[in-house]
Amino acid sequence: MSAFPKDAIAGARVLVVGDVMLDRYWFGEVERLSPEAPVPVVRVVKREDRLGGAANVARNIVALGAHATLVGLVGQDEAAQCVRELLAEASVEAHLLADYAHPTTLKMRVLGRQQQLLRIDFEEKPTQALLESLGAQVEKLLAAHDVVVLSDYAKGALAQVEQLIALARKKGLPILVDPKGTDYQRYRGATLVTPNRSEMQQAAGVWSSEESLTERAQGLRQELSLEALLVTRSEQGMTLFTEDGREHVDAQAHEVFDVSGAGDTVLATLAVMRAAGVDWPSSMRWANRAGGIVVGKLGTSIVTAGELS
Repeated sequence: MSAFPKDAIAGARVLVVGDVMLDRYWFGEVERLSPEAPVPVVRVVKREDRLGGAANVARNIVALGAHATLVGLVGQDEAAQCVRELLAEASVEAHLLADYAHPTTLKMRVLGRQQQLLRIDFEEKPTQALLESLGAQVEKLLAAHDVVVLSDYAKGALAQVEQLIALARKKGLPILVDPKGTDYQRYRGATLVTPNRSEMQQAAGVWSSEESLTERAQGLRQELSLEALLVTRSEQGMTLFTEDGREHVDAQAHEVFDVSGAGDTVLATLAVMRAAGVDWPSSMRWANRAGGIVVGKLGTSIVTAGELS
């Protein structure tokens, strides 16, 4: 693998569009069961908020040394204020569209002795007017960027993803998509799509061998007019499919502590490397290394340029 392209990355500008979320963690001690119901009583000793979804992709991009601009949807609530403050701390240029009728997507996790006991989600689908405003904002920003990342968590920000892909293609920009759901026709015309193993099985069916996977992946890539398709396969590593064929890299040998947000780190690394002019196979290897580092951390986390290089 070539040397870490620090200088090229410093000038790279990545536009991230997608589902912005706040990951909220309440850490506590569990010493007894509730007398009211057979559930543990958690005495909260620490609270922590972290950026999630597309916002986590953006902060990973900055941590690697590139510039990240984020476009997403939030509410007019306390969670939105937290998101704005965290983005400012992370040096992410944020263009967040707020709507009182669209609460900020919030995932609240309660942990006892580092074990997750409960997760509570707050989310709402955005209005058509909000989606149109998002598209208009993206169109204004495209010309100032090298790569576009579409981070889809099925929360609604990318309900009109086809239009966003068309806008980016018109500007000649590479488009990297982290997909959700089974309808991959929505992502037709993107440059790279990065399904994980489960998502790939939902989109193309279960494979029985590496040959079967290759056949299904290349068929999907050609059907969607993609330049590349990257399947992230957890402990089995990553496999890249392009017109030139198939390339695979084994997973990095690290202790897995928490996979939350690992896909965000992988996507961010791919985007940064592509914006720096690195080819797909080498970008995959850097992304694989980054993913191996981040799964050793608790919750949605980042990988820095120093850790990667």
